[in-house]
Amino acid sequence: MLLASFRPSEPWRWGTQSIQPVDLLIGPGNTFVAEAKRQLYGRVGIDLFAGPTETLVIADETVDGDLSATDLLGQAEHGPDSPAILLTTSEKLAKETMAEIERLLDILPTAEHARKAWETYGQVIVADDHDEMLKLANDIASEHVQVMTDRDDWFMENMVNYGALFLGPRTNVACGDKAIGTNHTLPTKKAARYTGGLWVGKFLKTCTYQKVLTEEASAHVGHYCRG
Repeated sequence: MLLASFRPSEPWRWGTQSIQPVDLLIGPGNTFVAEAKRQLYGRVGIDLFAGPTETLVIADETVDGDLSATDLLGQAEHGPDSPAILLTTSEKLAKETMAEIERLLDILPTAEHARKAWETYGQVIVADDHDEMLKLANDIASEHVQVMTDRDDWFMENMVNYGALFLGPRTNVACGDKAIGTNHTLPTKKAARYTGGLWVGKFLKTCTYQKVLTEEASAHVGHYCRG
């Protein structure tokens, strides 16, 4: 249970019965964690507002619909509001993926959430070429981006808006959830346009200072300050 921990000189800080007040709240969580961060932001710092889970699969004819569908539903099953998008240059792959998704939704134990997410937030986008896929991917700015093409490293070198990249068909997002990622607190809702995920730099502050050393310098600066 969260309790207010009031100090006479610091009435804005909060703690619990066993944890002293802190200045920064970080980490992943569900809707309730995001709401707690929203309410406390300003009283304390936060890493970022994260969630719901998002996934973007960038694929061409080098992979099949089974793999594409599995990776999309592997994130859509997180909750009924989790966007899952296939971005491809292959109309054949697009059709195969949609058919395979329908097959899987009949047998998955998580189909209740996954179907709602897919029907409400799922998308299949067929682009003209890889350059258009790159442009659309940077605009979507998804949290997770799985790249399965004949030029995975090219996407890594040219993409700028994403939470985390997963390159190649062997590198699925579920592995990043559990084992191979540096962290899994990542930007969602297009926040990847201006921030990356949680990292050590979040715990560092930039502090500046000024010091004018002579009367002449002070007068010179004052000339510009008076407008």
